Amino acid sequence: MFKALSRAFSQSFDPAFRRVFNRSLLYSFITFIAVWLASWFALDWAGEGLVAWLRDWIGEGFWVAVLQWLVDIAAIGAIAVASFFLFPAVMVSIMALLLDDIAQAVERRYYPDLPVARQQPLAEALFGNVIFVAVTLILNLLVLPLYLVLIWIPPLNLVLFYLLNGYLLGREYFEMVAVRRLDPAAAKRLRRDFRGRVILAGAVITFLLTIPLVNLATPIIATAFMLHVFEELHRRAAPTLS
Repeated sequence: MFKALSRAFSQSFDPAFRRVFNRSLLYSFITFIAVWLASWFALDWAGEGLVAWLRDWIGEGFWVAVLQWLVDIAAIGAIAVASFFLFPAVMVSIMALLLDDIAQAVERRYYPDLPVARQQPLAEALFGNVIFVAVTLILNLLVLPLYLVLIWIPPLNLVLFYLLNGYLLGREYFEMVAVRRLDPAAAKRLRRDFRGRVILAGAVITFLLTIPLVNLATPIIATAFMLHVFEELHRRAAPTLS
């Protein structure tokens, strides 16, 4: 695991990595601006409706002003929470579009003996991304009450955070690089056979995403890192997959 991570970091200044980094930043910025604007308008519309209803009921006054203030605070908080939960999903979705450039750079340097990678059909890739985003949102919403309870118990809230996101990011990054060499069913089988290592790799990626500035380059580092993890596990399991 450490060897895979150190190899990924050592290649971070590769020209191919820099090109993908610039594009991923641009795509991420556009995506989050769109999410923030859509969330703000939706929450503003809902909040104004609530304030208007209260104003019709009790008229202008102190409580209407308080509610307006609470609505504004809630909107900002909701956008912040949505950004927090959506960040990994958005990053993975963007990297799925830029995967080949990173993977080819890694393979040229460390695995020159590999044959040409399998071309994943567009429909298959889009379906996988939609499923990942949906699963990420659903699981995070399901555990949100638990997050709120465990926020006062630091060790346990960190365990939950790293377990959940380690599973999600490990699963998606692993399968994203694996389907370049295996069909989807074989990729899933390999991930399940080594689920502990894949979740641990996902937890490492999650940790990198929590470090300011480093998190901007993490999707690229994570792709290279997981490709090394996949190659190690794939070669170890080759007899059972053939």
